[in-house]
Amino acid sequence: IDIALWDIAGKRAGLPVSDLLGGARRAEVRAYSSLMRYANPATVERICAERAAAGFSHIKLHEHSIDAVMAARRGAGPDVAIMNDVNCPWSVAEALAMEKAYRPADLYWLEEPVFPPEDHLGLARVRREGQTRIAAGENGAGLHDFVDKFTKGSIDIAQPSVTKIGGITEMRKIVAAAEAHSVELVPHCAYYGPGNLASIHVVASLSTDTLLENIYANLEDSPYGDAMLAKDGKVRVPTGPGLGVEPDMAKVEKYREGPVIVIE
Repeated sequence: IDIALWDIAGKRAGLPVSDLLGGARRAEVRAYSSLMRYANPATVERICAERAAAGFSHIKLHEHSIDAVMAARRGAGPDVAIMNDVNCPWSVAEALAMEKAYRPADLYWLEEPVFPPEDHLGLARVRREGQTRIAAGENGAGLHDFVDKFTKGSIDIAQPSVTKIGGITEMRKIVAAAEAHSVELVPHCAYYGPGNLASIHVVASLSTDTLLENIYANLEDSPYGDAMLAKDGKVRVPTGPGLGVEPDMAKVEKYREGPVIVIE
């Protein structure tokens, strides 16, 4: 709802959401290629090589095995940053052991290594005792969750998810809190629709040259066309009013599996 309200406000003002947030600092935002979990090291190596050749300077894995992570480094080469999102699988002791095992791959960050994700003290221990930067936040429910992470020293990179925290309004509060605590912010953005568009506008308006998550999954079709596709590792910031891109309702109708309600 909050994202929709920002879209409406932008349309009423005739301005893109990024302008409502203080103005886009850049016409394109740098994207990192966020891969699926493949588990097969040969597949990981091949796809990382392909994404590096496509212009991405940062690639994120979702792999657990050491072999797969090392395969990613071989495929991407020494100059591409490799991140690994493991999706909260381990105890603190297990996370510390895996962080050490991954070190030869020189990870740019290790994401959500501890279960449960609310164990901010455990995450802080992994950050304190390990040698790899720790990222987390996609499971955070709002400002209070991130402030708790910041005060406990849990993370190096905050990853608020605009569709989970309550929208753009709450995102602005988290951005301010991250700046106050000198924590880097890179939003979680595993989306294709309004959540992705909102994230693009937020990232474009930040004072820092922040990365945008770009999911690597080739869709057969999209109501938004190629508006959010990365080219040479960058995504253009929409300049139309509101979120800047309207869905093709003919495509929505073509693929829908239930009723579509349009409020104008």
